[in-house]
Amino acid sequence: MERVVITGMGAVTPIGNDVPTFWENLKAGKSGIGPITLFDATNFKAKFAAEVKGFDPTQYIDKRDCKRMERFCQFAVVAAKQAFLQAGLSDGNFDPYRAGVFFGSGVGGLEAFEVEFPKMIEKGPGRVSPLCIPELIANMGAAQISMALGLKGESICPVTACATGNHAIGEAYRAIKHGYQDIVVAGGAEACIIRIANAGFSNMKALYTGDDIRTASIPFDARRSGFVMGEGAGAVVLESLSHAQARGATILAEVAGYGATSDAYHITAPDPEGEGGARALEIAMQDAGVSPDQVDYINAHGTSTPINEKIETMAIKKAMGEAAYHVHISSTKSMTGHLLGAAGAVEAIACVLAIQNGIIPPTIGYEVPDPDCDLDITPNHAVEAPVRIALSNSLGFGGHNAALLFRKMED
Repeated sequence: MERVVITGMGAVTPIGNDVPTFWENLKAGKSGIGPITLFDATNFKAKFAAEVKGFDPTQYIDKRDCKRMERFCQFAVVAAKQAFLQAGLSDGNFDPYRAGVFFGSGVGGLEAFEVEFPKMIEKGPGRVSPLCIPELIANMGAAQISMALGLKGESICPVTACATGNHAIGEAYRAIKHGYQDIVVAGGAEACIIRIANAGFSNMKALYTGDDIRTASIPFDARRSGFVMGEGAGAVVLESLSHAQARGATILAEVAGYGATSDAYHITAPDPEGEGGARALEIAMQDAGVSPDQVDYINAHGTSTPINEKIETMAIKKAMGEAAYHVHISSTKSMTGHLLGAAGAVEAIACVLAIQNGIIPPTIGYEVPDPDCDLDITPNHAVEAPVRIALSNSLGFGGHNAALLFRKMED
């Protein structure tokens, strides 16, 4: 079986529209959360979001093509092109039928539905745009990437709510490991800061609806009361080690393990014992041949909801045993907000950067300890520490659990 490595990364996030900017702001503990500007939130319960700022897709995409892409597709293509450029891939140095796209989204082009449905009701079905369906369906991010980069291998779109990004990378890892593909552009994109998503998540009491921005996204803090929606995309180029070495590529890190489980419990709530989440972490470590005491950093799901961090802490303890009390943990959602289907992909990039730079990004906004969350969550300030092995944890509505293990490339 093939070893799988990362040779390129791209990011569009609320704290930076490329990987270097994202990393500088992550290290500095800069928040990307602010008042909602993408729509008038006056009559909505949730007033804050983590919006992408200063985004100009025409730096990477033709203006005419941009007009035919939903915002989440623009994020996806820009992040993918950044990753492809860093990987040094171009026509002639790979087989396009051995190069695929595994790229997901939680809600896809839901905004297209929000725009077109009222037209149908108020003006009749003849007024609905013929682009409505292509703009709406979640797989169009993967499709647009494949067209933009000329990738003719497998092109699929995982949709597993907030575990989407990790599932996309994990399944891409397996496709390469077992010899089905040489290269896969993997990740997730989301443009969910829209009225219907805000209302729906608010009414199920998942979003932060307070008026103090300082407590809007405070994972593991006892005052946490709901997540803050974020938007953007993360993309990684996965490649077989043999293919990367043959073309002289720079290797950023190795994807060494992947674990995925289902709680089979509830449509939104996690298993109250954390069994599914724990098992996903265990499988990822077993897949990599790693013991818990070898893990240096865990990028937690850490959504800033009362239930998530309590259950996630339990899951980490079950999976890690005594090592749980010695591993560095943080939730970068304290800065980026929750990018839903793109979260895992952006957090995978954070793990690779932590490995490369020997820096643990912080969990910002932390003031009041929660006795149920008694692990080292790297409060408020980044910490310098060697990181050889990092885990990234994602949990999604419906009981989807996915964990990725990244390793420093040393041989």
